[in-house]
Amino acid sequence: MRPIEPKPPMTEQAFVAALKGLSHRYWGTHPFHHRMHAGELTEHELRVWAANRWYYQRMLPQKDAAIISNCPLPEVRRQWLDRIVYHDGRAEGEGGAERWLRLCSAVGLDREEVLDERHVAPGVRFAVDAYVNFARTRPWAEAVASGLTEMFSGHLMRRRVGDMLARYEWIRSEDLAYFTNRIDAVSGEGEETLAIVVAHCVTREQQEAAVAALSFKCDVLWSMLTAIEHAAAKQ
Repeated sequence: MRPIEPKPPMTEQAFVAALKGLSHRYWGTHPFHHRMHAGELTEHELRVWAANRWYYQRMLPQKDAAIISNCPLPEVRRQWLDRIVYHDGRAEGEGGAERWLRLCSAVGLDREEVLDERHVAPGVRFAVDAYVNFARTRPWAEAVASGLTEMFSGHLMRRRVGDMLARYEWIRSEDLAYFTNRIDAVSGEGEETLAIVVAHCVTREQQEAAVAALSFKCDVLWSMLTAIEHAAAKQ
């Protein structure tokens, strides 16, 4: 038998199209998000959402640190380090995580009950931990590719700010600083991340693994929202 020849790599255009073609899998299409944007969530549901999303926000710097620890390229490590600083801040009381805590306060949560994670649903913890473990154990370029959900998030954040201000009268614009601050950042990060993935996933095997990694991340986010929806319904 002739040995099976490896598939030729996708063209850059085809590779990018395969990645962007997963946009319909992003959690923006989840029923819970549809209800949020329609103004149909109760204050209790918003609190459950915010408290559980906190766990995701808290773990993002650890995910990014895992990517840095696995990456042998100093130029990529330097570039990726900014993400940790963005979320953790350069000092106490700064950064994306702190802005998320402000949103938690706006929806009626005490800082202590968010930080001790008493409201985190098992399904959310499982999904987020699986994402961090993926970054720790998979090749660094795949872990980077999993973060390409950034490509899909800017539009959703813009819509969320407008819809939440219009439909939840107790939420003020300053309470949504996480989203308003993140909109511009995520746009640039999405382009940078895509450039890294395209440059370092050059074989067909690497390209397909990158697409699978992004698909996995979409599953993580979808699973989080489903677990949040179920947790909110139980209480």
